[in-house]
Order: sequence, then structure tokens, then C-alpha cells
Amino acid sequence: MRMLRWMCGVTRMDKVRNDYIRGSLKVASVTEKMRSRRLSWCGHVMRRDDTHATKCVLSMNVDGWRGRGRPKKRWMDCLKDDMNRKEVSVSMTSDRGKWKKMTYCADPK
Repeated sequence: MRMLRWMCGVTRMDKVRNDYIRGSLKVASVTEKMRSRRLSWCGHVMRRDDTHATKCVLSMNVDGWRGRGRPKKRWMDCLKDDMNRKEVSVSMTSDRGKWKKMTYCADPK
């Protein structure tokens, strides 16, 4: 965000909202881009053979002891949350074009 502010010539003292700056430069938010890339990678892995190492590791279910307190956020937790937000499921990964259309985050026009 600092770089975008610098490009616009705006400082924090000007009290201009980040959404306004992103909108004026037509740039998507970093979180949306990260979500898009995570889902893209997930689709890539899910289309691989069932015997491939990355797919085996991704589908591994490790039951182990987790310490007290709030559980750490894991990769699959983020992925499931992203899939819920984009309203997609793992079964949709077989159709590559549809998957990209549903998960891709383009910069606003």
C-alpha cells in the first residue's frame, strides 16, 4: 500500500482511504490476489495423478496432538475458507477453464 500511496503522491497525513487509492489506480487488493493464486495452485494439484507426491501430501490426514489455546491456521483451513468465499468445490477442478473463470481475480477496470 505504501508504494501505491507514493505513486499517487498521497501521504497518511492526507487521510485518504486505501480503497480510494486502489480504485483510482485500478489495482485489486493483495488478499484477493493471494486467494486467487492459492486456488489456482490447488486446481493444478487436484488435476494431477492420484499417485503424484504433492497430491498425496495434500490429501494426507494427520491426526496428532495439538496444544492448548487457539489452533494454528493451516494451509487446508485457508484453502477451504477460500473455496467457500468463491463458492467452488474440489470437483470443479477437472474443468480447467471453468475453474480459472470461477477463481481468477483480475484487476478492476
